[in-house]
Amino acid sequence: MRIVYVNGEFVPEADAKISVFDRGFLFADAVYEGVAVIAGKLVDFKAHMDRLARSCGELDIPLNFDYEQLLDLNRQIVARNEMDEGFIYLQMTRGSADRDFAFDNTKMQQSLVIFTQSKPLLQNPKVDIGITVVSVDDLRWGRCDIKTVQLLYPSLAKMEAVKQGADDAWFVKDGMVMEGTSNNAFIVTKDDVIVTRQLSNEILPGITRSALLKYTNETGLRLEERGFTLEEAYEAKEAFITSSSLFVMPVTHINKKPIGDGKSGDISKRLRKLYIEESLKTVI
Repeated sequence: MRIVYVNGEFVPEADAKISVFDRGFLFADAVYEGVAVIAGKLVDFKAHMDRLARSCGELDIPLNFDYEQLLDLNRQIVARNEMDEGFIYLQMTRGSADRDFAFDNTKMQQSLVIFTQSKPLLQNPKVDIGITVVSVDDLRWGRCDIKTVQLLYPSLAKMEAVKQGADDAWFVKDGMVMEGTSNNAFIVTKDDVIVTRQLSNEILPGITRSALLKYTNETGLRLEERGFTLEEAYEAKEAFITSSSLFVMPVTHINKKPIGDGKSGDISKRLRKLYIEESLKTVI
């Protein structure tokens, strides 16, 4: 049985409970992070915890754990679940209080929940065939740069993609591609320039995105951080997404239109290999 950490205790998942008055439940007043685990080690952990601290700061949620405490808890959850490969979700809420839009941080104790999902990450069969995406209007709130648990619209967008026989959806605003439901979007132009949207309040500052851009610069591949349209994506040589659970994943079709030859691109697969090789050097 899976072991879950809830507010100071490691308990069987059936006993993992928080208050019905928790603001994470009532208002989605909570943030989260997802950390990949490979060979029992944490991938990009410090970057994830730095982003957690930023998310808390942007929402004025007190962060009552330091880096070493969070590292120890994440290592413990891996060990207690005997997890070799998979994913950790860490969710932190403002805490519990009688239902009111206004809040007083001094009268609440934040809730912290950590749980695991054991699953293969390195050997993902989708890499060789790629994934397909559809476009949806971006109707999310204006602070997509904060990693909150209010994921209803991305969930609905994902389901719309499934209804259309696709794997995922890309959010589009004013004709410009923003990002995927839980990932950053990239294209590769016909002259081998890698393009992804620049950081702003409109997209999440992805940890895998950031690491991949660093590794890409070090290899001498050309890179542009700028917006791109759906039409430019249709004409691209390749497309792919990045996320902490998928690493780098080729995209072969957008709105049923083939990208390039409609197959997983060589540059996308090369970047995935590069990201994994470099990330494994820094796991903890």
